Amino acid sequence: MATSIQISEELQKELIKRKLSDKETYEGVIWDLVEDSQELSEQTKIEIAQARSEIKAGKFHILGEVKKELGL
Repeated sequence: MATSIQISEELQKELIKRKLSDKETYEGVIWDLVEDSQELSEQTKIEIAQARSEIKAGKFHILGEVKKELGL
C-alpha cells in the first residue's frame, strides 16, 4: 500500500543529492539509507572474516590476470 509523506524542502534537497541517477526514486534513496544503518547478519560477518583471511593468505585473483587468462 502506497502512502505519501510531507518533508521539508531542505530534506528534499538532501534526498536529491543522494540519488544515484535522475530516475532513482526517493523510496530507493530512503531504502539505501535504511540498509546502511542495519546491522550485518552473523553469517555475513563470518563470510567477511573468511574473505579477509583468504586475501591475507594470497588466495585471490587480480582482474587484469583473470582477463589475461581468459584472453579478454
